[in-house]
Amino acid sequence: MNAKRKRRHLKKKRYIIPVSIIVALIIFRLFLPLIVKNYVNKTLNNIPGYSGHVEDIDLALWRGAYTIDGLILINEEAQTDTPLLDFPKTDISIEWRSLLKGKVVSEIEMQSPKFNYIFEDQQDSTSAENADAEDWTKALTDLVPIDINRLQIYDGAANFVQLSTDPELDMFMQKINLQATNLSNVVNTEKKLPSNIKATAISIGNGNVNLNGNLNLLKEIPDIDLDFSLEKANATGINDLTRQYAGVDFESGTFELYSEV
Repeated sequence: MNAKRKRRHLKKKRYIIPVSIIVALIIFRLFLPLIVKNYVNKTLNNIPGYSGHVEDIDLALWRGAYTIDGLILINEEAQTDTPLLDFPKTDISIEWRSLLKGKVVSEIEMQSPKFNYIFEDQQDSTSAENADAEDWTKALTDLVPIDINRLQIYDGAANFVQLSTDPELDMFMQKINLQATNLSNVVNTEKKLPSNIKATAISIGNGNVNLNGNLNLLKEIPDIDLDFSLEKANATGINDLTRQYAGVDFESGTFELYSEV
C-alpha cells in the first residue's frame, strides 16, 4: 500500500514541475509588455531636457518583435505643448535573413511619424542644449540594442514652424516615404558609403521631393553623397517665407530646386 502511495506521489510530482513552469511562463508573458513599456518610458525620460512616454507596447515573440504605440517626446521648457516627436506606431523586429547569415540586426517600420520643430521651443530651451548626440545615440541603442539594417517610414511628416512672425511661418513636408538600409554598416563593410537612403515627399506648395544617395554614418563627421530635387512647387506656397526674409512675394509660377551634396 505504501508503495502505491509513493508511486502516485511521484507521478503527481512529475506533472507539477512542468505545469508550474508553464504557469510561470504565462504569467511572465502577461507582464512582459508592462515591463518593456516601463523600460521604454525610462529610456525616453533619461534624455536631458526632454520627457516622453508611450501609450502601449505589443509583443510578437514568434517573430522577435515589439510594436510601440503612441510614442511622444516633448521639450520640457517648450512654450507650446506640441511634441517634438509624435510616432503613432513603430514596429521593431529582427531581420531573419540576416540572422540566417549569423548577424543579429533589426528592421524598423514607422507608420505616420511626425517631427515638429517649433523654433521658439528650441531657442528658449536651456536644459535641452545638454542633450547632445551621445544622449540621442544612447537612447536609440537602448531602445534598439542591435544593429539597424533597414528603416522604413510610411506617410511621415516634418513641420518647421516659427510662431513669432506675422503671419506664422509653417514650412512642412508631408507624405514622406523613406527607406534607409545598412545604417549600422552590418553589410558590405568594404564600401566607402555602405548606407543607402531613398525618400519621396510632398512639400509646401505641393511640390514633389526626391532624395537619393549613400552615406557612411560610422564616422564622427559622416560622409555623404546625396541628390535632392524639389519639382513643380507652387511659388505662391512660399510667399510667407519670401515676404519675411526677402520682402517679395509671387503672384503665380513654379518653384524648383536641385542640389547635390
